[in-house]
Amino acid sequence: MSRPNIVLINCDDLGYGDLGVYGSQINKTPAIDKMAAEGMRFTDFYVASPVCSPSRGAMLTGCYPPRIDFGDFDGGWVLMPGDPMGLNPNETTIAGALSEVGYTTKMIGKWHCGDQPEFLPTQHGFDSYFGLPYSNDMGRQVDDPLTTDPERIERLRARPPLPLIRDREVVQEQPDLRALTERYAEEAVRFIRENKEGPFFLYFAHMYVHLPLYAPEPMVNASGNGDYGACVAGVDWVTEVLMDELKRQGLDEDTLVIFTSDNGSRMQDQGGSNGELRGIKGTTWEGGLRVPCIMRWPSKIPAGVVRSDITSSIDFLPTLAGITGADVPQDRIIDGTDISSLIFTGDNVTPPRDTFFYYMGNRLEAVRKGKWKLHVSRELRAHQQTGVVSQAVIDENAGTVPGLFDLESDIGETTNVYDNHPDVVADLSALAQACRVDIGDEATGVAGVNIRLAARVDNPETLTHYDPEHPYIYAEYDKSERG
Repeated sequence: MSRPNIVLINCDDLGYGDLGVYGSQINKTPAIDKMAAEGMRFTDFYVASPVCSPSRGAMLTGCYPPRIDFGDFDGGWVLMPGDPMGLNPNETTIAGALSEVGYTTKMIGKWHCGDQPEFLPTQHGFDSYFGLPYSNDMGRQVDDPLTTDPERIERLRARPPLPLIRDREVVQEQPDLRALTERYAEEAVRFIRENKEGPFFLYFAHMYVHLPLYAPEPMVNASGNGDYGACVAGVDWVTEVLMDELKRQGLDEDTLVIFTSDNGSRMQDQGGSNGELRGIKGTTWEGGLRVPCIMRWPSKIPAGVVRSDITSSIDFLPTLAGITGADVPQDRIIDGTDISSLIFTGDNVTPPRDTFFYYMGNRLEAVRKGKWKLHVSRELRAHQQTGVVSQAVIDENAGTVPGLFDLESDIGETTNVYDNHPDVVADLSALAQACRVDIGDEATGVAGVNIRLAARVDNPETLTHYDPEHPYIYAEYDKSERG
């Protein structure tokens, strides 16, 4: 098999029910829907964490977050500006593996695996980088809608200006978020044109649909779902731009495009939707970790196929390595599985994966095997960014533990059948215990025996510092939304 170009599109907080092809009746996503019609759509695809940093580190390395010490960050859900931790440069990422077999690699967009110079994308196999090192709500903002505490508000206003980075250099502070996705698209088109002789790997990590929601005025005016729908339209527009450019350069047949999201939608009353799934971002109900995934490669992947097999973003590394001839590290445990047999062959395929573990932070909270999902623990923690837990998270975290659910007949996890299937409970409980021994479980106080440490630096610094004399476009973003 010839080595394809690879484009990996990763959205931010895009929910299971936010795309037309996944059932949305309110968001317009014709380009993504067309991609699914021309490729393969996965219905039971999971990321490895319901929040940003652990999910992204896991996807890049093929490992559950606690395996690489990326479950939480000194108690925080995600990495914050100036944190001393980051993805260990000793880990092999998708970009690093592909670089070794001749790929030119580029990342555009949100990184969120460490903002210290030692942890930026160019230290992890990417030849070049253009984007934000963390979430777009981590710059200076006016207000916090969840508190009237003046000291907390002042701390939010004291955050460093949002840095836009090229490679390792800050090239703008507090960029105009309404224009940023268009700038990302231009960067992607330029990269494709300059590397059309291939092979190349482009990782396009959207700012959308993370709060605050800024979209170009024409998309806002055309939206039937407010700013949220406009940002979804921005994601769809970029997909159309990339597909169009691949065709213009004669690369369409030779390019594998993967579309997914880093975790579920955060709050359905803000415009997002996880469809029939229970739960939201930050929970281990299905709505926190089950997300859209579409793959398209016209010359290799059959069109219009829908797969219900259990698959995960941690499978990308071994799968892409298998497709390209890259090496998967043999000196360490990689949790991902090569799922290329599902992608390229017919229906009569033994599923490469039948088990998935649900972590929130370093807590093992659920395990799935086949159609069965067993919840073993659940915890509410203060959100690192706000210091409080929203009512939506409290409501979505409510439920029985332990709890057993049949996801084939009860995708919304509404009926607990724990007492009806003791044999299934015993089987999944044994899997959970083996996972605890392997990579740990904070809920039961078990330290994993097969974990690797994240990297740390002494005396970390934020990439920017507020200067009232600096010519910012936005000194403070004027929306009070935080995600």
